[in-house]
Amino acid sequence: MLIDSHCHLDFEALSADLDGVLARAAAAGVAGMVTISTRVENFSTYAALAERYENVWCSVGTHPHNAHEELHITADDLIRLSAHPRCVAIGEAGLDYFYDNAPREAQASGLRRHIAAARSTGLPLVIHSRQADDDMGAILEEEAGQGAFPFVLHCFTAGPELARRALALGGYISFSGIITFKNAEEIRDVARMVPADRYLVETDAPYLAPIPHRGQSNEPAFVRYTAEKLAEVRGIDLQTLGAETTANFARLFSKTGLS
Repeated sequence: MLIDSHCHLDFEALSADLDGVLARAAAAGVAGMVTISTRVENFSTYAALAERYENVWCSVGTHPHNAHEELHITADDLIRLSAHPRCVAIGEAGLDYFYDNAPREAQASGLRRHIAAARSTGLPLVIHSRQADDDMGAILEEEAGQGAFPFVLHCFTAGPELARRALALGGYISFSGIITFKNAEEIRDVARMVPADRYLVETDAPYLAPIPHRGQSNEPAFVRYTAEKLAEVRGIDLQTLGAETTANFARLFSKTGLS
């Protein structure tokens, strides 16, 4: 059994055929998934998806690309919305210095508000970090000093130093289809070092389809290809990887009630 810990079912590439997407996921052994928020203002859409399908959960948060557009969203707003019974995480929030679609100060401010909400609720914070290793590590360490909070670095593309800093704080690391790409050896090196109780798998669908579907629209069923490559990298069989990542997901996303 596999869990896609991060996808975007509200995006048109998936929403146009949700029943088909869910059926293909089930056929591939994917037992559940979290549809991740990119705008708090769209939370009702994510909640409706999670209410419609028993094996779909949602989060609440503002993607760093949109941080400057939701500066009015407070930690209290996130806490209030996260009380929805199908909302199991805060985020995604973080820092993206590759695109820099939002001012960096707005990204950092948003990240800290999301951390406050995760700390208060105990729900895991889903973190987006791209080409911002130093600042991300510094913010995580500074905020952890004010009180622990659960988190996962999703779609991990950073170097080993950020991985070590995150793991030292109790964080989890999630691997996407990027791990199947030929030029992703550094990420595969990180995948080898992460403890068995701290890693997850995801698609980030409809983006980043793994080989052999690279260049196509991604979907939760394709998390199996990521899992197969990750099992190969870690020197274990797919059944073991499925058991480990599902147990890790259930522990981190404990509001799902999985065990």
